[in-house]
Amino acid sequence: MDRRGSSGDTTVHDAIDDYLRYKINADGSVTTMRSPLESFADHCKDDRGVECVGELTDQDIRAYSEHLYDRVKIDEDLAASTAGSYFAYVRAFLSWCVREQHLEQNPANTNTAMDPLPEDDGKRKTQYWSDEDRTQLVNYATKRVDMALEGTIRTDPKAALRDRAIVVMLDGTGARGAELFADPKDEKRNGLRWSDIDFEERMIEVYGKSREYEEAPFPASVHSVLERWYDYLEPPTDEWPVFPTGHYGSKEDVLTDALGAKRVNAALESRGDAGKTAVLDRLHREHEVPPPSISKEGVRRLLKRLTDEANIDPDGDYDYLTLHGARRALGRDLYAEGLSEKAQEALRHNSIETTHEAYSDISMKDVSDTIDDVRG
Repeated sequence: MDRRGSSGDTTVHDAIDDYLRYKINADGSVTTMRSPLESFADHCKDDRGVECVGELTDQDIRAYSEHLYDRVKIDEDLAASTAGSYFAYVRAFLSWCVREQHLEQNPANTNTAMDPLPEDDGKRKTQYWSDEDRTQLVNYATKRVDMALEGTIRTDPKAALRDRAIVVMLDGTGARGAELFADPKDEKRNGLRWSDIDFEERMIEVYGKSREYEEAPFPASVHSVLERWYDYLEPPTDEWPVFPTGHYGSKEDVLTDALGAKRVNAALESRGDAGKTAVLDRLHREHEVPPPSISKEGVRRLLKRLTDEANIDPDGDYDYLTLHGARRALGRDLYAEGLSEKAQEALRHNSIETTHEAYSDISMKDVSDTIDDVRG
């Protein structure tokens, strides 16, 4: 059956298969284009609920542009120039779909669709937590817990313990921010839960970049900090977030949805000397309504504050220690020790080629050092 003869029910995946067969004959770029186009098809299906090409609108393509923006500005795993190339691949594919009568017009050829794309300033902003900076940050987060428990700083001990667990988890697991913390744009990413943690096997289950659940290991240093945090938090259920938000409005919204506005307002009005936040926390626990997880944006603000308070001045393009900088640093340390396969496993790259590409600068330096050793 010729799929192109039935435009109404041609899926995005099937159309891409046809397009790539055509592209092989045209310019041989199938290898370059296959992965980003298939990722686009997955995004349409998983994030937008769109399976057929004929259903695509400029709003769907705008959502894809926003996805690329997040990968550049938030996840920091994509250069702006690469995001532009990926969008161009999609736009060319959709133009072909118009010619093949799968679409009446190209939904990527609108300002609405293209507006969210990140601007390319010719630079890819990257960061690796240096050994010195990561040690300084972890030590400060630990000291901050001690000071909060002693009452020498005006920081809630619960918040300090949570924040140290966040820092240690980022430093020791290589997990992405989107895998640990909530993303308001993605209902499937609601933050790590205690049910996702296996203390005995020292492993967490995360909703990965592949949009499938994946297992990620964590070292003993993370294990001990998590256990102390768990004992202090005493979550009422395993579905409690590992890193609850401290945002008042978010907690109130969840309780209002679960218990009703009348019940929540009554508890707040009769709180007596108790603070409003304390009342909300009590309601969450009494009714076993898990509060929201802290968001990626919330953690980014936290890292900016901790970087400043710890007097850390990072090298590179950012003036604070970023979420993704921790992941890159773990991969760098493993890769630099010749443990490329362990780096691949820790970062959960689909192929060793992805790991080699990510740390090509280290690979080149290793070659240079080897030449020096051989030539004397």
